[in-house]
Amino acid sequence: MKEQKSTDVRMEGRVCIVTGADSGVGFETSLQLAGNGAHLVMVCCSRMLGEQAKTKIQAAAKGPVDLILADLSSMDEVRKLARTLLDRYPKIHVLINNAGLYNTRRIVTVDGFEAVFAVNYLAVFLLTHLLLDRIKESAPSRILNVSSKGHQFGGLDLNDLNWKKRKYRGLKGYGASKTAAIMFTRELGHRLKGTGVTVVAAHPGEVRSNIGLNNGIVYRTFRKLVIDRMLQPTSHAGAAMYYLAASPDVESRSGRYFNMTHLEKPFPRALDRSVARTLWLVSEQLTGLVAPSTPA
Repeated sequence: MKEQKSTDVRMEGRVCIVTGADSGVGFETSLQLAGNGAHLVMVCCSRMLGEQAKTKIQAAAKGPVDLILADLSSMDEVRKLARTLLDRYPKIHVLINNAGLYNTRRIVTVDGFEAVFAVNYLAVFLLTHLLLDRIKESAPSRILNVSSKGHQFGGLDLNDLNWKKRKYRGLKGYGASKTAAIMFTRELGHRLKGTGVTVVAAHPGEVRSNIGLNNGIVYRTFRKLVIDRMLQPTSHAGAAMYYLAASPDVESRSGRYFNMTHLEKPFPRALDRSVARTLWLVSEQLTGLVAPSTPA
């Protein structure tokens, strides 16, 4: 593994929101932010896990730590979360879209979306849009979309985003969501030029996160006995994500994809801007940001 970059920049007075902050990469990133003085806003799905994580983080924090509960598989919950954030925080300096999901079988959300695509991409798209004006007003500010090398598995099909026509494959479903997130990041980077807002996507490294542990015992056993033995502690990812959230060196890299702290070119399927623009339009309709188009 390459030697990773670091920064001594502190975050006092900076309001930083982290989704999926109760475990894994989100927890370690939150720990880094809070320890460097940020006003940390943890977004978690479980009250119990969120409170446990908050207690641990507060012990090392050099700034305020808040906890907000939201189920990001529901677009109504994402909207409610956005309203709460806008009501409570006059400034939003950093938004880290970290919450993630991996399923070995197709599961449908309350909105009728394939769950992995809903959590890993649609929630990111919607929450970012709903907070974007506030983030612009708070510039210089930053959006970090935690992605994955898993985008190499592909699976994105604009004609079958919810996997109704194809047999669902866990790696393909995950790859589709992460490809979409990188496309969104790249397109948003183009659209935010001159605003003082930097947006990047990042693979957090090969680390032992809790993603996928919601699946059955066969997957969990394979994960524990085989996969986890090849992975690094999540603290490595937390340090890398802090660098991307805080370092001035990242400001000129808007729209780019990082492998931890190093720039990397995504797989070609994530680089097609015409597909990214179409995905953007479809996503606006799916999340209710614009009314669905109707045939003439």
